[in-house]
Amino acid sequence: MFWISLAQAQESINTSGGDASGSSGTVAYSVGQVVYTTNTASNGSAAQGVQQAYEIYSLAIKEVRTSISVDVFPNPTTSNLTLQINEFNNQRYSYQLYDILGKALKKGEITSQQTQINTSGLPSATYILHIQNEESQKVQSFKVIKTQ
Repeated sequence: MFWISLAQAQESINTSGGDASGSSGTVAYSVGQVVYTTNTASNGSAAQGVQQAYEIYSLAIKEVRTSISVDVFPNPTTSNLTLQINEFNNQRYSYQLYDILGKALKKGEITSQQTQINTSGLPSATYILHIQNEESQKVQSFKVIKTQ
Protein backbone atom coordinates (compact mmCIF):
# COMPACT_ATOMS: atom_id res chain seq x y z
CA MET A 1 0.00 0.00 0.00
CA PHE A 2 1.26 3.47 -0.90
CA TRP A 3 0.14 6.64 0.97
CA ILE A 4 0.99 10.35 0.42
CA SER A 5 -0.13 13.13 2.74
CA LEU A 6 0.48 16.86 2.32
CA ALA A 7 -0.31 19.65 4.74
CA GLN A 8 0.28 23.39 4.78
CA ALA A 9 0.15 25.02 8.19
CA GLN A 10 1.63 27.89 10.13
CA GLU A 11 4.46 26.31 12.02
CA SER A 12 7.90 27.46 13.01
CA ILE A 13 10.55 26.14 15.33
CA ASN A 14 12.35 29.13 16.81
CA THR A 15 15.33 29.24 19.13
CA SER A 16 13.86 31.99 21.29
CA GLY A 17 11.06 34.52 21.53
CA GLY A 18 8.87 36.48 23.86
CA ASP A 19 7.05 39.72 24.56
CA ALA A 20 8.49 43.08 25.60
CA SER A 21 6.41 46.03 26.78
CA GLY A 22 7.10 49.63 27.60
CA SER A 23 5.35 52.99 27.81
CA SER A 24 4.91 53.15 24.01
CA GLY A 25 3.36 49.71 23.57
CA THR A 26 4.09 46.00 23.38
CA VAL A 27 6.26 44.03 20.95
CA ALA A 28 6.24 40.27 20.33
CA TYR A 29 9.40 38.82 18.83
CA SER A 30 10.85 35.51 17.69
CA VAL A 31 14.48 34.57 17.00
CA GLY A 32 15.51 31.86 14.59
CA GLN A 33 12.68 31.97 12.08
CA VAL A 34 14.00 30.27 8.96
CA VAL A 35 11.70 31.61 6.23
CA TYR A 36 10.22 35.07 5.77
CA THR A 37 9.07 36.48 2.42
CA THR A 38 7.05 39.42 1.18
CA ASN A 39 5.13 39.21 -2.08
CA THR A 40 4.23 42.56 -3.64
CA ALA A 41 1.80 43.27 -6.47
CA SER A 42 0.17 46.40 -7.89
CA ASN A 43 -2.90 46.01 -5.65
CA GLY A 44 -1.12 45.26 -2.37
CA SER A 45 1.37 43.02 -0.61
CA ALA A 46 1.35 39.88 1.52
CA ALA A 47 3.96 39.08 4.15
CA GLN A 48 4.54 35.45 5.02
CA GLY A 49 6.07 34.41 8.29
CA VAL A 50 5.18 33.40 11.81
CA GLN A 51 4.57 36.87 13.24
CA GLN A 52 3.01 39.67 11.25
CA ALA A 53 3.43 43.29 12.27
CA TYR A 54 0.21 45.04 13.26
CA GLU A 55 0.46 48.70 14.16
CA ILE A 56 -2.15 50.78 15.93
CA TYR A 57 -1.89 54.55 15.75
CA SER A 58 -3.85 56.75 18.10
CA LEU A 59 -4.96 60.11 16.81
CA ALA A 60 -5.09 63.25 18.89
CA ILE A 61 -8.18 63.36 21.07
CA LYS A 62 -9.43 66.75 22.17
CA GLU A 63 -10.28 66.57 25.84
CA VAL A 64 -13.57 68.19 26.85
CA ARG A 65 -12.90 70.48 29.76
CA THR A 66 -16.11 71.55 31.36
CA SER A 67 -17.23 71.74 34.92
CA ILE A 68 -20.99 71.77 34.71
CA SER A 69 -23.03 70.02 37.32
CA VAL A 70 -26.04 68.18 35.90
CA ASP A 71 -28.81 66.44 37.84
CA VAL A 72 -31.34 64.09 36.23
CA PHE A 73 -34.42 63.20 38.27
CA PRO A 74 -36.56 61.33 39.12
CA ASN A 75 -34.62 58.22 38.23
CA PRO A 76 -36.33 55.76 37.84
CA THR A 77 -38.99 57.81 36.06
CA THR A 78 -42.53 57.07 34.89
CA SER A 79 -43.48 59.97 32.61
CA ASN A 80 -41.28 63.09 32.77
CA LEU A 81 -37.57 63.34 33.33
CA THR A 82 -36.15 66.62 34.63
CA LEU A 83 -32.68 67.64 33.50
CA GLN A 84 -31.23 70.41 35.67
CA ILE A 85 -27.98 72.24 34.99
CA ASN A 86 -26.77 73.89 38.16
CA GLU A 87 -25.21 77.33 37.60
CA PHE A 88 -26.68 77.57 34.09
CA ASN A 89 -24.94 80.43 32.23
CA ASN A 90 -26.71 80.41 28.83
CA GLN A 91 -24.20 78.06 27.24
CA ARG A 92 -25.62 75.94 24.44
CA TYR A 93 -26.15 72.30 25.35
CA SER A 94 -28.27 69.56 23.85
CA TYR A 95 -29.42 66.12 24.94
CA GLN A 96 -29.99 62.81 23.21
CA LEU A 97 -31.81 59.82 24.67
CA TYR A 98 -30.77 56.37 23.39
CA ASP A 99 -32.11 52.89 23.98
CA ILE A 100 -29.72 50.23 25.24
CA LEU A 101 -28.92 49.20 21.63
CA GLY A 102 -27.76 52.74 20.76
CA LYS A 103 -30.80 53.85 18.75
CA ALA A 104 -31.51 57.59 19.17
CA LEU A 105 -35.06 58.07 20.47
CA LYS A 106 -35.31 61.71 21.54
CA LYS A 107 -33.17 64.81 21.20
CA GLY A 108 -33.52 68.45 22.07
CA GLU A 109 -31.87 71.71 23.01
CA ILE A 110 -31.25 72.72 26.61
CA THR A 111 -32.27 76.38 26.78
CA SER A 112 -32.75 76.95 30.50
CA GLN A 113 -31.65 75.66 33.88
CA GLN A 114 -34.39 72.98 33.84
CA THR A 115 -35.47 70.93 30.83
CA GLN A 116 -38.33 68.43 30.79
CA ILE A 117 -38.03 65.24 28.73
CA ASN A 118 -41.31 63.40 28.15
CA THR A 119 -40.76 59.66 28.55
CA SER A 120 -44.42 58.62 28.86
CA GLY A 121 -44.51 57.04 25.38
CA LEU A 122 -41.45 54.88 26.01
CA PRO A 123 -41.64 51.29 27.25
CA SER A 124 -40.14 50.23 30.56
CA ALA A 125 -36.42 49.79 29.92
CA THR A 126 -32.96 51.20 30.58
CA TYR A 127 -31.93 54.22 28.49
CA ILE A 128 -28.77 56.30 28.09
CA LEU A 129 -28.99 60.11 28.22
CA HIS A 130 -26.07 62.06 26.70
CA ILE A 131 -25.51 65.76 27.34
CA GLN A 132 -23.44 67.50 24.63
CA ASN A 133 -21.95 70.96 24.27
CA GLU A 134 -22.32 73.13 21.16
CA GLU A 135 -19.37 71.38 19.46
CA SER A 136 -21.28 68.04 19.82
CA GLN A 137 -18.75 66.81 22.38
CA LYS A 138 -20.20 64.55 25.05
CA VAL A 139 -20.12 66.36 28.38
CA GLN A 140 -21.92 63.86 30.60
CA SER A 141 -23.92 60.63 30.36
CA PHE A 142 -26.59 59.10 32.57
CA LYS A 143 -28.27 55.73 32.83
CA VAL A 144 -32.02 56.34 33.04
CA ILE A 145 -34.51 53.68 34.12
CA LYS A 146 -38.08 53.99 32.81
CA THR A 147 -40.87 52.19 34.69
CA GLN A 148 -44.64 52.11 34.14
